Amino acid sequence: MSTDAEFADAQPVPPIPPQPPRRPAAAAAPGPAEDPQTAVLRRVPPEPPMPPSAPAAPAATGPHPVPPRPAAPPRAQPPAAGAPLPPRPDRAPGSPAPTGPAAPGPSQPTAFRDTTAFRDTAAFHLARSQDLWSGPGARTAGRPSPVPWPRTPLPRQGVAHGTGAPAAPFRRPGARVLAAAACLILGIGLIGGAAAGSWLTEDTSGAAPTAEAVFAKGRDVWHDTPVDTLFPRTVKGLGAGPGGADRAWTRIAVAPDAGCTGAYDSKLAAALAPAGCVRLLRATYADATRSAVITVGAQTTKAGPAAMMALNTRFSSKNLSTRTDLMPLPYAAKGTVAEDFGRAQRASWTVRVLTDIPAVVYAVSGFADGRTFTEPQPAEAAVRPGTTTAPAESGLGHDAKDLADRIEADFRKAAGSPTPTRQASS
Repeated sequence: MSTDAEFADAQPVPPIPPQPPRRPAAAAAPGPAEDPQTAVLRRVPPEPPMPPSAPAAPAATGPHPVPPRPAAPPRAQPPAAGAPLPPRPDRAPGSPAPTGPAAPGPSQPTAFRDTTAFRDTAAFHLARSQDLWSGPGARTAGRPSPVPWPRTPLPRQGVAHGTGAPAAPFRRPGARVLAAAACLILGIGLIGGAAAGSWLTEDTSGAAPTAEAVFAKGRDVWHDTPVDTLFPRTVKGLGAGPGGADRAWTRIAVAPDAGCTGAYDSKLAAALAPAGCVRLLRATYADATRSAVITVGAQTTKAGPAAMMALNTRFSSKNLSTRTDLMPLPYAAKGTVAEDFGRAQRASWTVRVLTDIPAVVYAVSGFADGRTFTEPQPAEAAVRPGTTTAPAESGLGHDAKDLADRIEADFRKAAGSPTPTRQASS
């Protein structure tokens, strides 16, 4: 297709109207130099023509030819450092001096305005004056030179950073430190192994221990269990008094653990002799009103299960636990409300020969004011409903029975065979 055919649809360009003749300057109008309030835009000389020696650009063969790029004018060299700047000319070289204000003429359309002759803009002057502000070496390849970052010097070897003092040299741990660490690891391993072994040997099925194990452990209860566990400081009996009333007892004395010599009357000592005696523990309690005192005791025997079963059968069949000549002795601690609690003040008692653990548990009660009883009554008989005896109505039978129940339960629990009880301790 021809070139004329390509531009057949283009809009015709209107002709440029001629400029009107310039009006003569008025005689009375002041010139630009005389009027400081008037701003005159100076004309910038056009770009110089290309030198004849430059080869001509080849003609464009495409539909839209690109005009050749004019060569850049030589850059003005900045003045030397310290030299005064040359005065700025009032007008461009080669232009005539103005004789008056230019007559306003009709403005040309933007599409036909000569953009190469008018360059009096802030961007143009800023680009021209860059060398005056930054110097001739401020730009390298069209970009500002990068500012180097300051380098932080590394501390010298053996000097602590920031202090200047020599750092402590690295030392390997000595033989003592290594030996201590090895002992610590070995100890932790032994403890962990022992704990794991005990855990593995325990019966994880949750079954109750055997009767032989309970009986064997019951022989060591007296020295393996704290006294506050076997004889609590405070015992509360829920519904343990006459008519179902609640009772409370407080421990006022604990006898030193000793043998059985002199702890019983002769007849009771003879009745318990077949079982033998390892240790006897005793304690004395007072009720809430401190008018009744009760001594409880637990004797650990040397007999085996068969001998304890035979002794229990003998006490049951011959009613040895209800005979008044086989009553246990009280523990009358000096300086307490039980100081006057002796043989004549015994009102009620109970003696129990246990068969699941090697122990004999007993209790004996009386009044704290020292009054005597001519007809003491066993606790099992005094707690029966309808009994009107003095031990029954005063609650001394209930005190002896319920405290004996509590101490018996504590010994069995310590041996690994707990039993339910109505008493609560604190």
